[in-house]
Amino acid sequence: MARNRSGRNKINIPSKYVLLALSVICVIMMVLSYATDMMSIVPQTVAGYTVIPFQKAISYAGNWLFNRSESIRELEELRIENEELKETVKQLTIRINDLTTDKYELAELRQLMALDERYSDYPTVGARVIGKDAGNWYSTFLIDKGSNDGIKVNMNVMAGAGLVGIVTSVGPNWATVRSIIDDDSNISAMVLNTSDTMIVTGDLELYSKGNIKFSDLRDEDDAVAEGDQIVTSQISDKYLPGISIGYIKEINSDSNNLTKSGYLTPVVDFEHLDIVLVITQMKQTKD
Repeated sequence: MARNRSGRNKINIPSKYVLLALSVICVIMMVLSYATDMMSIVPQTVAGYTVIPFQKAISYAGNWLFNRSESIRELEELRIENEELKETVKQLTIRINDLTTDKYELAELRQLMALDERYSDYPTVGARVIGKDAGNWYSTFLIDKGSNDGIKVNMNVMAGAGLVGIVTSVGPNWATVRSIIDDDSNISAMVLNTSDTMIVTGDLELYSKGNIKFSDLRDEDDAVAEGDQIVTSQISDKYLPGISIGYIKEINSDSNNLTKSGYLTPVVDFEHLDIVLVITQMKQTKD
């Protein structure tokens, strides 16, 4: 066997084997390339049935949650706005009630001013009603002025368009008033245009129909008629003269044929009393 210069054996491979090896390698490369293409197609096909629907579901859920959160946010904003509107309505209602109260109080004050001007010969003190007996009517009630303000027993009290009643008891800063509709009230009164006298008597049951009873009217000339104004008389021992009480609603002849009796419509609303005028001049001290 021959040797080369380096002393190593030289291996000679026949060319046919080299060509065969290269051919095998090419076939293998072609198979691998095809297999790779097939593997890329298979995941895409599988994804079309699994991954993509799942992605769509996730996307739908995400959109639903986003829209839901937006709705919740809008509902919260509407709730806050609703609460603010409720508070605004509440404040406006309070304001309206205050304005309504002011309106009625202003009307009442104007009425009292007109009453004060009408009876300007009598000095008066304004007082607010702070309590009353049980029931619908102001038959007896308390006012917030007393002896410290010069209020005394038997002082006359007015409101509305005329006589309310008389002071029956007094404290330092309060007084009790008995109204003319109380069962214990009796007033010497007279017809304004004829000066015929009568007795006006309180009756709470009768006042529930809006009436006050009168009796002992001497009207020999039949001059007194329905609608005539009745005022306190000159001969009253406690009431100052000329204070309006009411108007004749009904008049009847008594069985004795000497006197008449009937009913008055009072000029004061004894269901609603808030502010009154106390006449500080008393009958006994009138000049």
